[in-house]
Amino acid sequence: MGETNPGMDDAGTILAVAAGEAGALRRLYEAQASRLFGIAMAILRDRDAAADALHDAMLKVASRAAQFDPLRGEAGPWLGGIVRHAALDLARARGRELPTDDPNLGDAAIAPDALERIAEAQQSGRLRECLAALEARNREGIVLAFVHGLSHAQIAARLDEPLGTVKAWIRRGLARLKGCLA
Repeated sequence: MGETNPGMDDAGTILAVAAGEAGALRRLYEAQASRLFGIAMAILRDRDAAADALHDAMLKVASRAAQFDPLRGEAGPWLGGIVRHAALDLARARGRELPTDDPNLGDAAIAPDALERIAEAQQSGRLRECLAALEARNREGIVLAFVHGLSHAQIAARLDEPLGTVKAWIRRGLARLKGCLA
């Protein structure tokens, strides 16, 4: 089957999963696996761990599909959030420090694989434009939280800023980002 039309009625497919329709979860997986795997890889930087996170996320999708409401949001971000949380949960469970790609901290960037390039090509252009339009402090907080999976407290410590200040930067940045992407 494959990814014939990204976003092609993913909401309807999630609703079909919720209704227990045979094959619906498989169709959803086939349509979204590349993109969702890319999200997990960006967080975990390990193919096996990313595959495990994607598997866990699809199980959560199967059990939580009835909670999806297409009137409250689109299917893509809903699915991406489930994968992101599954990847972060897995990283925390393994007690692993996540690489930052910052050579000053001793981390080395890992070349993206084919699935990451596909996912990035589909979505990153607009997101990168919107992130670039943010103030540096808002952008840095968002990237540290949502790409590198750091908690607000970890970000505050890394930036040597008060926790409340960091939370405000991230909150304002997300509001601006949402407006830009709308």
